[in-house]
Amino acid sequence: MSPDARRALAAGLIVGVLVGLWLGGQWDEVDGVGDLIGGAQTPGDEALDVIEDSYFKDVDAERLENASVRGMVRDLRERYDDRFSHYFDPGQLEQFEEATSGSFSGIGLSVREVKQGLRVTTVFDETPAKEAGIREGDVILAVDGESIAGEPADVATGMIKGPSGTSVSLQVLRPSSGERRSVELERAEVRVPVVEGEPRRAGGREVAYVKLAGFSEGAHGELRAELERLYRQGAEGVVLDLRGNGGGLLNEAVLTSSVFVDKGVIVSTSGRTQPQQDYRAVGKALDPRPTVVLINRDTASAAEILAAALGERGLATIVGTRSFGKGSFQEVIELDSGGAIDLTVGEYLTSEGSSLAGKGIPPEVRAKDRLSTPNDEGLQRGLGVLGRELGEGQ
Repeated sequence: MSPDARRALAAGLIVGVLVGLWLGGQWDEVDGVGDLIGGAQTPGDEALDVIEDSYFKDVDAERLENASVRGMVRDLRERYDDRFSHYFDPGQLEQFEEATSGSFSGIGLSVREVKQGLRVTTVFDETPAKEAGIREGDVILAVDGESIAGEPADVATGMIKGPSGTSVSLQVLRPSSGERRSVELERAEVRVPVVEGEPRRAGGREVAYVKLAGFSEGAHGELRAELERLYRQGAEGVVLDLRGNGGGLLNEAVLTSSVFVDKGVIVSTSGRTQPQQDYRAVGKALDPRPTVVLINRDTASAAEILAAALGERGLATIVGTRSFGKGSFQEVIELDSGGAIDLTVGEYLTSEGSSLAGKGIPPEVRAKDRLSTPNDEGLQRGLGVLGRELGEGQ
């Protein structure tokens, strides 16, 4: 996998054949934790030596070293309210590499990391997860009897993925009822549709409804082709559904935004050791039509970049609930010890210079989906808003 393919801004993962959506960056070598901090022996190194020499029982030096690095990263997370930096010990790093290799199958859902484990953001049709009755909002607590609370999402999803035809057992919590149940699933080759579109009616007018599931390589081309198809069929406006979209590749965020935005800065990135870089629209945007963008709390990262690019320019009305607020990007840095640190190295800013970190995007029109009903309240509200805009434009 190329370094460009690893440069991503994401908060969600698809547990299927698409695993381009992770909290990662390019891979660099460093000379171990001691050298990362400084050339002289650190207090941590000295403490490890003292424990190995003087503790009254034999100790596992590798385990202590892993705990030391994990403690440093935990301090960063707590001190700077950083939800996204993680330490991968050698075993977890191997699981991460397998999860992002594309060589394993899954069960057909997208998730994001929460304290208890993984929260399900989308369940795709005709997949093992759908057939097992897993729903949006469920929380996966354990995989094959092992708790995933506190595990990085990359590692936890790596535990769920595996060869097609093999089984995986999940413990699933349904927060609405408090019910916990064990689910046995058979992994399968899962094709996750990145773009799905269909004609709809809004205010008596023909419109395009397009759902964008992620920002894997080539997503911008699929989005553009689907919009052009629906425009040819007479669509006068667009409802772009980004609910449950956890993000993906930064380059795709810029290219998908360029489908709507003809010129100007889409997003900027900067960090203490990272030079500021502006990412601009590439041109040749489609002719503007009245547009509504649907978001919810599982809309994150690259999806927030796209929503902000349209909303800040007045090219779309944002409908739904406040988005996730993923305003930083990470770099996976390998250590000579065999593990790696998935470290937050910078933040990204919208075209107006705003950081979304911890704040997210507030909707202009609020619409909350109720999982207990079969209705799609967000989509219904979005179609209503679009219908009114089309009527006013007459």
